[in-house]
Amino acid sequence: MNFLKILKKTVIDSQIYVSVVGTLFAVFFMKEQNTFRFPTILLIFITYFSGYIYTKYQYTKHFFKILVLNAAAGIICSFLIIHNHNEIRLLKWFIIVVLGLLYNSFFLDVYIRKIPLLKVFYVGLVWALVNCWLTLPEFSIPIFLISFFFITALVLPFDIRDMESDTVQTFPKLIGIQNTKYIAYILVFISMLIAIFYLQLMYSTAFFLSGIITFILIYFSENKRDDTYFSFWIETCSALPFLFLLILEYF
Repeated sequence: MNFLKILKKTVIDSQIYVSVVGTLFAVFFMKEQNTFRFPTILLIFITYFSGYIYTKYQYTKHFFKILVLNAAAGIICSFLIIHNHNEIRLLKWFIIVVLGLLYNSFFLDVYIRKIPLLKVFYVGLVWALVNCWLTLPEFSIPIFLISFFFITALVLPFDIRDMESDTVQTFPKLIGIQNTKYIAYILVFISMLIAIFYLQLMYSTAFFLSGIITFILIYFSENKRDDTYFSFWIETCSALPFLFLLILEYF
C-alpha cells in the first residue's frame, strides 16, 4: 500500500504520468505519418510536463521554483528545435505554449479555465495542435479532428470527478452525469470513424481498440470514484493507441 502511495505521488501527482501518456499519443501519429524523431519526443514531453506543473503549482509556495524550472524547460525546448528543426517549428511551439498559458495563468484576470463549458474543448484543441501541427510539416485536418474529439471526450470524466468542487459551469453540472457521458461517447465514436477512414489499417485498428476501452472507462466514471481512477485509468486512454500499436506490430 505504501508503495502504491509513493508511486501515485511521484509519478501521477507530479504530472509525469499525464506528460508521458500525452507524448505517447503524439508518438502514435508521428509513427503513422513517418515523422518519428527522438528530439521531437523529448520536446513534447518537456512541453507537457512544464505546462502541467506550472498549472498545478503556480499558486503554491513552490511558485518561484516552478518559474525557474519553466524557464529552463523553455531554453531546452528552444535549443532542441533550433538544433534539430527550423524557425517555423519554433514559432509553432511558441504559439502552443502561449495557448497553454491562456488556459490558466495567475497574471490573467480572465483565463480559459474560468469560462463555462470551454475548458474541455480548449484542452482538446491544444493537444490536437501538438499532434497535427507541431510534429508535421503541414497542418493535418484528419489528425486534428481525431485528436480533438478523442481528448475532449477524455476531459469530460474529469469534469464528472470535479462537479462538486468546480466553481464554474461544466457539462455534468449543467446536464447531468449521464448526458455528459453520452457526449463523451459521441466524441469518441466520431474520432474512431475518422481514424478508420483516414489512418493506415494497423493504426486505425489500434485506435479502434483504444476507443472500445475508452467507452468502458467512461461508462464507469462517477464523481464518487477514487481520484486514481481518473488520474491513472482515464489518463491511460491517451496512451492506448500507441500501446495497441506495439501489440499489433509484435504479432
